[in-house]
Amino acid sequence: MKIERIVPKGLGIGFAEKMTFFVPLTAAGDVVRVKINQKKGKIAFAEVVEVMKPSPERVEPPCEYFGRCGGCDFQQMNYQAQLSAKKAIIKDCLSRIGKINYEKEIEMIGSPKPFGYRARAAWHLDTRNKRIGYFKRNSHEIIDVEECPILTPDLQKTLTELRETVEWESFWANRVEIEAANSDGKVSVYSDELVEPTEEIVFSAFGEQYLYSASCFFQGNSFLINTLIEKAVGDISGKRALDLYCGVGLFTLPLARKFESVTGVEGNRKAIEYAQKNIENARIENAEVFAEAVGDWLNENPERMENVDFVLLDPPRTGAEKETIEHLLKIKPKLISYVSCEPSVLARDLRMLIDGGYTIETVTGVDLFPQTHHVETVVKLKLN
Repeated sequence: MKIERIVPKGLGIGFAEKMTFFVPLTAAGDVVRVKINQKKGKIAFAEVVEVMKPSPERVEPPCEYFGRCGGCDFQQMNYQAQLSAKKAIIKDCLSRIGKINYEKEIEMIGSPKPFGYRARAAWHLDTRNKRIGYFKRNSHEIIDVEECPILTPDLQKTLTELRETVEWESFWANRVEIEAANSDGKVSVYSDELVEPTEEIVFSAFGEQYLYSASCFFQGNSFLINTLIEKAVGDISGKRALDLYCGVGLFTLPLARKFESVTGVEGNRKAIEYAQKNIENARIENAEVFAEAVGDWLNENPERMENVDFVLLDPPRTGAEKETIEHLLKIKPKLISYVSCEPSVLARDLRMLIDGGYTIETVTGVDLFPQTHHVETVVKLKLN
């Protein structure tokens, strides 16, 4: 069959024998022979057996583990094709899941470095078989990965050193996860199983300094963080702003330069500790942060939501809780900026906001995750 286009989750879609096929690791225009793995009515999930006629967008993946490793699933496409596919995925989710007819252009911003960009990683260790790497596709089996072409050189060096120096017998657990983060030549490593203290690192963006470590979340593509802040915050200013799911304060600090007061809320206590440090180090006195689940905090603090001009949301992949969106519809800020790493969940939440009286002003895709189907999306909304 011919792969017609790439759809959400990075799957190629094709049609044959009165059925719709979803096929991973393909490029639009590929003619492929496939094997069916699963059938649901007239829908089939399949895998490529042979690329009979490669698409003009198809390239040779540089990673020797591609296809087996569950990390990258877009290395078979040239980078421009990846960006086009991600723009189409955002649009597809808006229309199909959110029933949103967005007719304006979706801006798609590519990464200055499609490889060697990733400054965050989670490595899995199989201590009995002495493997370190990533999960195999659709499995929890660990692939022993020596080189990962999307890692920054510093993280690749750390992975190599870890492989050479790890004392396998020192671990009690069969499976161990190690988080690593890299900034400005320094690497922070964290795991429940490691006794060594987790080093703090600093990243500079938008004129601010951010202290953090591998023990909490920070965006993994350092080449696009300035762009992400610019698209999410921009030239907005006013009296009062809420920064929900604020993490270590990536958006809190620049917001505090533009608003009279800013409140950040984040469920991860370690991230809030860093957010507090970052606020203090920046000598910002008009920002406060709270370590609590966002929905709970909104329930308990109605007085702090009065006269809010602007709300920025940057939830995890699962999106904002329904009660969070409901609270926003009660306080009705004039402007909302929604930062999301999962277009399908974003579309679901946007539908609620639109039904509650908001209009989408702009949609921007920021490619924080080259070589994968994942994409960061920033949506600006205005109250009607």
